[in-house]
Amino acid sequence: MKTVLTQCKRIVVKVGSSLVTNQGAGLDLAALGNWARQIAALNTGGCEVVLVSSGAIAEGMQRLGWSTRPTSIHALQAAAAVGQMGLVQAYESCFRKHSLHAAQVLLTHADLADRERYLNARATLTTLLSLRVIPIINENDTVVTDEIKFGDNDTLGALVTNLIDADALVILTDQSGLYTADPRKNPQATLVSEAQAGDAQLESMAGGAGSSIGRGGMITKILAAKRAARSGAHTVIASGHERDVLLRLLQGESIGTLLTAPTLTLAARKQWLADHLQVAGKLVLDAGAIKALRSEGKSLLPIGVKSVLGEFGRGAVVACVGEDGQDIARGLTNYNAEEARRIAHHSSKKIETLLGYGGDEEIIHRDNLVLL
Repeated sequence: MKTVLTQCKRIVVKVGSSLVTNQGAGLDLAALGNWARQIAALNTGGCEVVLVSSGAIAEGMQRLGWSTRPTSIHALQAAAAVGQMGLVQAYESCFRKHSLHAAQVLLTHADLADRERYLNARATLTTLLSLRVIPIINENDTVVTDEIKFGDNDTLGALVTNLIDADALVILTDQSGLYTADPRKNPQATLVSEAQAGDAQLESMAGGAGSSIGRGGMITKILAAKRAARSGAHTVIASGHERDVLLRLLQGESIGTLLTAPTLTLAARKQWLADHLQVAGKLVLDAGAIKALRSEGKSLLPIGVKSVLGEFGRGAVVACVGEDGQDIARGLTNYNAEEARRIAHHSSKKIETLLGYGGDEEIIHRDNLVLL
């Protein structure tokens, strides 16, 4: 069942705050050492591993004597700055025991939203992997704001998976995997051994945030798997407490929940578009435009845009949504917000008359648009 993982040459492993810090009691050095040992063994066997690790804020909270996660962005940034020191030092010590170097890579959404910085991040990570260095990635919580934060490291893990074209994303948590219901509340809940990433039923099974230490929950893991599947990567959600969980998974053993990716994958440019968590604005489409995009593979013309929300410039990434607010697509707009409002719901033939100058006949060309 998990044999799809036996051929993996590059994986992303995400470990949550509760595992890294033993439920907030401080860094669990034994756990970190255990993962380092397994990653070193995989590395020796020819599998490249990128580690996405939570824990900086939780470690900072422990060092500062805070029992409850703060809500102030500045307090969170301060906790991250304090905790990151201990987190990186601990990982470096663990990997050094196996004659491996570790590298700290801190990212924000802005790093991946900008095409040039996206490619630079990709080049840095692939270079590190070619040098047999273990990249340890975390969100740059010391500078992050509400506008640029990933929101949780499950999402970050999926973005990194797509960024480096990894074969699989392994999300280690304090749960055994995805259950049909919350096993802490429903004793009849059963483990979902395998399903397809993106299956709408999975989201209804997932609950909210699991602890006061982390900020994710099973729902973020399900959505991360859906995102990772866009680049053809499978996702496993498994317990980080399982003995040799990484080694056993890549040997084909069935552990946790496997969420398989469909065979169709997005081209790199469209994958980058789909991975935008924040957009500059929104175009509200009518039913005809939605059908043209989804069923006919066409570009988005002004006639199909009912309204324009937000302020943005030409070339910005915008969301295309239905009148009910449902996400339809992401794309690079050929017009700024003011121009888009003036030509919205008009024929492309009237663009020159409405604007006083000629322009592209489509607001978003099909080559610069990705369906969600």
